[in-house]
Amino acid sequence: MNLLFKAMNDATRREILELLRDRDLTAGQIAEQFNMSWPSVSHHLELLKRAGLVVAVKEGQYVFYSINTTVMDEMLKWLMQFTKKKK
Repeated sequence: MNLLFKAMNDATRREILELLRDRDLTAGQIAEQFNMSWPSVSHHLELLKRAGLVVAVKEGQYVFYSINTTVMDEMLKWLMQFTKKKK
């Protein structure tokens, strides 16, 4: 869970997740959306992968990234336990 929150704590990584909300993208397509080096974008993608937030699938010469909604669902379920129960 700590790695998950570390990954979510960065604005760039949250923006990458927002980009992936609409469709799967290659690393190059993601990198084009940011004013930073490709190695920096690759670092962000690696952290998202390690946290389980994105999945990378190689198709030919490209690697496509997509959101892993299962991890998002588990995180929301965990967070919901802290909401106050109505009496």
